[in-house]
Amino acid sequence: MTTYRDRAEAGRVLAERLTALIGEPNVVVLGLVRGGVPVARVVAERLGAPLDVLVVRKLGMPWAREVAFGALGPGGVQVLNDAVASRLSSDDIAEVSQREQAELERRERLYRGARPPLDLTGRTAVIVDDGLATGATARASVEVARHLGARRVVVAVPVGAQEAFELLAAEADQVVCAQRPADFGAVSVYYEDFHEVSDDEVIESLTATA
Repeated sequence: MTTYRDRAEAGRVLAERLTALIGEPNVVVLGLVRGGVPVARVVAERLGAPLDVLVVRKLGMPWAREVAFGALGPGGVQVLNDAVASRLSSDDIAEVSQREQAELERRERLYRGARPPLDLTGRTAVIVDDGLATGATARASVEVARHLGARRVVVAVPVGAQEAFELLAAEADQVVCAQRPADFGAVSVYYEDFHEVSDDEVIESLTATA
């Protein structure tokens, strides 16, 4: 098992797995808010590609928020897992969606500032997070990226669970995972410094690479 000093070091290791994308046109690196952004910043700098954020909000079951029945993305994108969502009433879906939409819009306003809305039409979207546990958010982000027009979707993480990797590989065009330990545990185990990334840190990363 390899542990990373922090998200920046994880980004450097991950970036070396993505060098085939250097010079490829229309690549954009998308950090999943918030923990994926410091990793994505390093990847974007190594690839010489623009950095942006992808704000995705999981829609959790009212009695078990960790169980997702769908996800929301920017631009009014809503992705539902029909097998799970069918267990809910339309009122339940509307209530959860409304709450998460408000949080998504707050984060979009905060992080995007004067930046234009995210448009991935015809682009290769490299979605970066700091780790892959269940893969639910990453899988939702793949669907959101496709709804936003991405031609190709690559998911890249420094560490991930094998099961989540396999599920994601069936949905993304490519999944790059620097290590997939047999006995995964939690993402935080693979970092010496796994502090909660602040809004200010996200904004600073975006400003520095603009």
